Amino acid sequence: MTTRRGRADLHVHSRASDGVDGIEALLEAAIAAGLDVVAITDHERIDAAVAARDLADERGMAIEVVVGEEITTRGGHLLGLWLERRVPALRALGWSIAAIHDQGGVAVPAHPLVPYPLCAQGWTLRRLLASPDPAVHPDALEGFNPTFFGRVARRRVTAFAERHALPLIGNSDAHAAEQVATGWTEFGGRSGADLRAAIAAGSTTAHGRFHPAGSQVATFARQLRKYGGDARSTGARLLGRGEGRDLGYPAAMSRRPEDGPADEPDR
Repeated sequence: MTTRRGRADLHVHSRASDGVDGIEALLEAAIAAGLDVVAITDHERIDAAVAARDLADERGMAIEVVVGEEITTRGGHLLGLWLERRVPALRALGWSIAAIHDQGGVAVPAHPLVPYPLCAQGWTLRRLLASPDPAVHPDALEGFNPTFFGRVARRRVTAFAERHALPLIGNSDAHAAEQVATGWTEFGGRSGADLRAAIAAGSTTAHGRFHPAGSQVATFARQLRKYGGDARSTGARLLGRGEGRDLGYPAAMSRRPEDGPADEPDR
Protein backbone atom coordinates (compact mmCIF):
# COMPACT_ATOMS: atom_id res chain seq x y z
CA MET A 1 0.00 0.00 0.00
CA THR A 2 1.34 3.44 -0.94
CA THR A 3 1.66 5.85 1.97
CA ARG A 4 0.15 9.27 1.31
CA ARG A 5 2.69 12.06 1.19
CA GLY A 6 2.23 14.97 3.55
CA ARG A 7 0.76 18.27 2.36
CA ALA A 8 1.68 21.75 3.60
CA ASP A 9 0.80 25.35 2.82
CA LEU A 10 3.49 27.66 4.21
CA HIS A 11 2.25 31.10 3.11
CA VAL A 12 -1.09 32.16 4.65
CA HIS A 13 -2.18 35.60 5.88
CA SER A 14 -4.63 36.33 8.69
CA ARG A 15 -6.52 39.45 9.73
CA ALA A 16 -3.41 40.44 11.66
CA SER A 17 -1.99 41.80 8.40
CA ASP A 18 -3.70 41.95 5.01
CA GLY A 19 -5.80 38.80 5.27
CA VAL A 20 -9.55 38.97 5.84
CA ASP A 21 -10.21 35.92 8.04
CA GLY A 22 -9.25 35.02 11.57
CA ILE A 23 -6.97 32.20 12.62
CA GLU A 24 -9.79 29.81 13.56
CA ALA A 25 -11.35 30.03 10.09
CA LEU A 26 -7.91 29.56 8.48
CA LEU A 27 -7.17 26.46 10.55
CA GLU A 28 -10.57 24.96 9.80
CA ALA A 29 -10.00 25.57 6.08
CA ALA A 30 -6.55 23.96 6.25
CA ILE A 31 -7.95 20.86 7.92
CA ALA A 32 -10.85 20.63 5.46
CA ALA A 33 -8.35 20.83 2.58
CA GLY A 34 -6.40 17.86 3.96
CA LEU A 35 -3.28 19.75 4.96
CA ASP A 36 -0.97 18.29 7.57
CA VAL A 37 1.05 21.48 8.16
CA VAL A 38 0.16 25.15 7.70
CA ALA A 39 2.18 28.31 8.34
CA ILE A 40 0.63 31.65 9.25
CA THR A 41 2.92 34.26 7.69
CA ASP A 42 1.57 37.72 8.37
CA HIS A 43 3.53 40.75 7.21
CA GLU A 44 6.08 41.94 9.78
CA ARG A 45 4.53 40.10 12.78
CA ILE A 46 4.17 36.66 14.33
CA ASP A 47 1.62 37.16 17.13
CA ALA A 48 -1.35 35.71 15.23
CA ALA A 49 0.79 32.76 14.13
CA VAL A 50 1.74 32.05 17.75
CA ALA A 51 -1.94 32.30 18.72
CA ALA A 52 -2.86 29.88 15.92
CA ARG A 53 -0.24 27.38 17.09
CA ASP A 54 -1.54 27.63 20.66
CA LEU A 55 -5.15 27.26 19.52
CA ALA A 56 -4.39 24.16 17.46
CA ASP A 57 -2.54 22.60 20.39
CA GLU A 58 -5.21 23.46 22.94
CA ARG A 59 -8.02 22.01 20.81
CA GLY A 60 -6.09 19.01 19.57
CA MET A 61 -6.68 20.01 15.95
CA ALA A 62 -5.45 17.66 13.24
CA ILE A 63 -3.02 20.24 11.87
CA GLU A 64 0.48 21.37 12.81
CA VAL A 65 0.99 25.15 12.80
CA VAL A 66 4.32 26.68 11.85
CA VAL A 67 5.02 30.17 13.18
CA GLY A 68 6.07 32.28 10.22
CA GLU A 69 6.38 35.82 8.96
CA GLU A 70 6.47 37.44 5.54
CA ILE A 71 9.33 39.88 5.93
CA THR A 72 9.72 42.93 3.72
CA THR A 73 13.43 43.13 2.93
CA ARG A 74 15.29 45.54 0.69
CA GLY A 75 15.73 42.60 -1.71
CA GLY A 76 12.11 41.44 -1.80
CA HIS A 77 9.59 39.56 0.33
CA LEU A 78 10.97 36.67 2.36
CA LEU A 79 9.17 33.90 4.24
CA GLY A 80 10.65 33.14 7.65
CA LEU A 81 9.41 29.75 8.92
CA TRP A 82 9.72 28.05 12.31
CA LEU A 83 10.39 31.37 13.99
CA GLU A 84 10.56 32.15 17.70
CA ARG A 85 10.76 35.92 17.35
CA ARG A 86 9.94 38.51 14.72
CA VAL A 87 12.53 39.49 12.12
CA PRO A 88 12.69 43.28 11.53
CA ALA A 89 11.68 44.67 8.15
CA LEU A 90 13.62 46.71 5.60
CA ARG A 91 17.01 45.09 6.11
CA ALA A 92 19.10 43.54 3.34
CA LEU A 93 17.85 40.20 2.04
CA GLY A 94 21.04 38.42 3.13
CA TRP A 95 20.85 39.95 6.61
CA SER A 96 17.24 38.80 6.95
CA ILE A 97 18.03 35.25 5.83
CA ALA A 98 20.85 35.13 8.38
CA ALA A 99 18.51 36.43 11.11
CA ILE A 100 16.08 33.61 10.34
CA HIS A 101 18.87 31.03 10.46
CA ASP A 102 20.22 32.48 13.71
CA GLN A 103 16.99 31.42 15.44
CA GLY A 104 16.86 28.02 13.75
CA GLY A 105 14.34 28.94 11.10
CA VAL A 106 13.96 28.27 7.38
CA ALA A 107 14.21 31.10 4.82
CA VAL A 108 12.27 31.03 1.54
CA PRO A 109 12.00 33.99 -0.89
CA ALA A 110 8.32 34.55 -1.67
CA HIS A 111 7.07 34.82 -5.29
CA PRO A 112 10.65 35.34 -6.58
CA LEU A 113 11.95 36.44 -10.00
CA VAL A 114 8.98 38.67 -10.81
CA PRO A 115 10.08 42.11 -12.13
CA TYR A 116 8.54 43.91 -9.16
CA PRO A 117 10.21 45.54 -6.12
CA LEU A 118 8.59 43.15 -3.62
CA CYS A 119 10.09 40.08 -5.29
CA ALA A 120 13.67 38.77 -4.97
CA GLN A 121 15.53 39.02 -8.27
CA GLY A 122 17.85 36.46 -9.83
CA TRP A 123 21.01 38.54 -9.54
CA THR A 124 20.44 39.05 -5.82
CA LEU A 125 19.79 35.37 -5.21
CA ARG A 126 22.81 34.32 -7.27
CA ARG A 127 25.05 36.66 -5.27
CA LEU A 128 23.80 35.19 -1.98
CA LEU A 129 24.15 31.61 -3.20
CA ALA A 130 27.74 32.33 -4.26
CA SER A 131 28.62 33.69 -0.82
CA PRO A 132 31.05 31.57 1.25
CA ASP A 133 28.79 32.25 4.25
CA PRO A 134 26.06 29.55 4.24
CA ALA A 135 24.00 31.60 6.70
CA VAL A 136 22.88 33.91 3.87
CA HIS A 137 21.86 31.10 1.50
CA PRO A 138 18.08 30.68 1.02
CA ASP A 139 16.80 27.21 1.93
CA ALA A 140 14.23 26.88 -0.88
CA LEU A 141 12.23 28.91 -3.38
CA GLU A 142 8.48 29.37 -3.59
CA GLY A 143 7.99 27.45 -6.83
CA PHE A 144 4.21 27.67 -6.98
CA ASN A 145 2.16 30.72 -6.02
CA PRO A 146 -1.37 30.87 -7.49
CA THR A 147 -1.42 34.65 -7.93
CA PHE A 148 -0.68 36.62 -11.09
CA PHE A 149 2.94 37.03 -9.94
CA GLY A 150 3.32 33.30 -9.50
CA ARG A 151 1.86 32.53 -12.91
CA VAL A 152 4.25 34.97 -14.60
CA ALA A 153 7.38 33.58 -12.98
CA ARG A 154 6.72 29.87 -12.51
CA ARG A 155 8.85 28.55 -15.38
CA ARG A 156 11.73 30.87 -14.54
CA VAL A 157 11.62 29.90 -10.88
CA THR A 158 11.59 26.18 -11.69
CA ALA A 159 14.57 26.55 -14.03
CA PHE A 160 16.47 28.72 -11.53
CA ALA A 161 15.87 26.21 -8.72
CA GLU A 162 17.08 23.32 -10.86
CA ARG A 163 20.18 25.26 -11.90
CA HIS A 164 21.10 26.09 -8.29
CA ALA A 165 19.91 22.85 -6.64
CA LEU A 166 17.28 24.63 -4.53
CA PRO A 167 14.16 22.82 -3.29
CA LEU A 168 10.79 24.08 -4.47
CA ILE A 169 7.76 24.57 -2.26
CA GLY A 170 4.20 25.36 -3.26
CA ASN A 171 2.07 27.84 -1.31
CA SER A 172 -1.30 29.55 -1.58
CA ASP A 173 -0.33 33.08 -0.46
CA ALA A 174 -3.90 32.98 0.88
CA HIS A 175 -5.56 36.17 2.07
CA ALA A 176 -8.93 34.47 2.73
CA ALA A 177 -9.89 31.10 4.16
CA GLU A 178 -11.25 29.79 0.86
CA GLN A 179 -7.84 30.32 -0.75
CA VAL A 180 -5.93 28.10 1.70
CA ALA A 181 -4.29 25.11 -0.05
CA THR A 182 -4.75 26.46 -3.58
CA GLY A 183 -0.98 25.98 -3.60
CA TRP A 184 0.71 23.28 -1.56
CA THR A 185 3.91 21.36 -0.92
CA GLU A 186 4.10 17.57 -0.89
CA PHE A 187 6.72 15.84 1.24
CA GLY A 188 7.54 12.48 2.72
CA GLY A 189 5.94 12.06 6.15
CA ARG A 190 3.24 14.10 7.84
CA SER A 191 4.84 16.30 10.49
CA GLY A 192 6.59 19.63 10.49
CA ALA A 193 9.84 17.84 11.34
CA ASP A 194 9.33 15.60 8.30
CA LEU A 195 8.73 18.69 6.17
CA ARG A 196 11.90 20.38 7.40
CA ALA A 197 13.87 17.23 6.65
CA ALA A 198 12.37 17.09 3.15
CA ILE A 199 13.31 20.71 2.45
CA ALA A 200 16.86 20.05 3.65
CA ALA A 201 17.03 16.94 1.44
CA GLY A 202 15.54 18.72 -1.59
CA SER A 203 12.72 16.17 -1.87
CA THR A 204 9.68 18.48 -1.72
CA THR A 205 7.40 19.02 -4.72
CA ALA A 206 5.28 22.09 -5.46
CA HIS A 207 1.67 21.87 -6.65
CA GLY A 208 -1.40 24.05 -7.02
CA ARG A 209 -3.97 25.70 -9.23
CA PHE A 210 -3.81 29.30 -10.40
CA HIS A 211 -6.57 31.74 -9.49
CA PRO A 212 -8.97 32.36 -12.40
CA ALA A 213 -8.85 35.86 -13.86
CA GLY A 214 -10.81 38.30 -11.69
CA SER A 215 -11.40 35.78 -8.92
CA GLN A 216 -9.54 37.85 -6.33
CA VAL A 217 -11.72 40.94 -6.75
CA ALA A 218 -14.06 39.82 -3.97
CA THR A 219 -11.14 39.30 -1.59
CA PHE A 220 -9.78 42.74 -2.47
CA ALA A 221 -13.19 44.28 -1.66
CA ARG A 222 -13.18 42.51 1.72
CA GLN A 223 -9.68 43.85 2.36
CA LEU A 224 -10.83 47.40 1.65
CA ARG A 225 -13.73 47.03 4.07
CA LYS A 226 -11.38 45.66 6.72
CA TYR A 227 -8.94 48.53 6.22
CA GLY A 228 -11.80 50.98 6.67
CA GLY A 229 -12.68 49.37 10.00
CA ASP A 230 -9.03 49.31 11.03
CA ALA A 231 -8.68 53.02 10.28
CA ARG A 232 -11.74 53.89 12.38
CA SER A 233 -10.55 51.79 15.33
CA THR A 234 -7.03 53.24 15.07
CA GLY A 235 -8.54 56.70 15.29
CA ALA A 236 -10.53 55.67 18.34
CA ARG A 237 -7.39 54.30 19.98
CA LEU A 238 -5.47 57.52 19.28
CA LEU A 239 -8.31 59.50 20.84
CA GLY A 240 -8.34 57.20 23.87
CA ARG A 241 -11.75 55.64 23.20
CA GLY A 242 -12.16 51.87 23.51
CA GLU A 243 -9.69 49.02 23.17
CA GLY A 244 -9.16 49.59 19.45
CA ARG A 245 -7.81 47.01 17.07
CA ASP A 246 -4.35 46.35 15.72
CA LEU A 247 -4.46 45.74 11.95
CA GLY A 248 -7.61 43.68 12.39
CA TYR A 249 -6.28 41.53 15.24
CA PRO A 250 -7.60 42.08 18.78
CA ALA A 251 -5.42 44.56 20.58
CA ALA A 252 -6.42 42.95 23.86
CA MET A 253 -4.07 40.08 23.00
CA SER A 254 -0.80 41.55 24.23
CA ARG A 255 2.28 41.16 22.08
CA ARG A 256 4.51 38.40 23.40
CA PRO A 257 8.23 38.69 24.22
CA GLU A 258 9.12 36.55 21.21
CA ASP A 259 7.42 39.13 18.97
CA GLY A 260 9.99 41.78 19.82
CA PRO A 261 12.84 42.87 17.53
CA ALA A 262 15.31 40.21 16.52
CA ASP A 263 18.86 40.57 17.73
CA GLU A 264 21.44 41.65 15.18
CA PRO A 265 23.25 38.66 13.69
CA ASP A 266 27.01 38.80 14.09
CA ARG A 267 27.74 39.38 10.39
